[in-house]
Amino acid sequence: MHNLDFSSWHSLLATAIGLSLITLMGVGIRLLVMVAVQQRRERMNRQINERLRTLIAAYRTLGGSFTGDLAVDPRHRRELRVMGDADALTPARADEGTDTVNAAGSDRARRIRDAVEAALSDIILLGTEEHVRLADHAARELVTGQRVHTHDLVVSLRDFIRRALDLEPIPADLALPMQGPARAQASGNRGKEEGRKDGTGGNAGGAGMQAGGDTTIAGDSHLDDPGNTSRH
Repeated sequence: MHNLDFSSWHSLLATAIGLSLITLMGVGIRLLVMVAVQQRRERMNRQINERLRTLIAAYRTLGGSFTGDLAVDPRHRRELRVMGDADALTPARADEGTDTVNAAGSDRARRIRDAVEAALSDIILLGTEEHVRLADHAARELVTGQRVHTHDLVVSLRDFIRRALDLEPIPADLALPMQGPARAQASGNRGKEEGRKDGTGGNAGGAGMQAGGDTTIAGDSHLDDPGNTSRH
């Protein structure tokens, strides 16, 4: 303030310009700092949201069922095929429908196992230390061919997600049932159900098959008619 000169218009104008430049520089630096902090905060929020989204999807996959078989079957189709061949060598078979039932069950178990393995991979990538340890234990059991229960990992994920979303913890007096992996649905069955809802797929296919069948029958009768050949 001692260097400010207000004795003339020129000095006053120079002083005003200097103060304006200093103010603009201060405001510019402050804006740059605020933008950098805001961008960093937005990046962290995106990372947190993506992490929570992935862990919530893993929680739904690992703990989406309360009833039925809540264990993950680690066997692959080749192992089931070897077991099926061994059963085929036995003299007595229950009935012919057991092959279809076993095939459907093995396909569902395969889809559940693949979904669980993908969820465990995501948890190892984005989970906490406790999550990673539980996921590693489950993955090692799958590798060794043991049936795996994911309830402990599901409970740990549930508590972490509720804390991250600022939700109240689960009341201690509640005895929640054991949770297991969600039962996946086949894409073919889903397509059939959508076709039934539309009401067009089956009718259109039936009409096309009927029209094609009539055309084929008419052509065959024309070729098999000896009278038509004699006229030509």
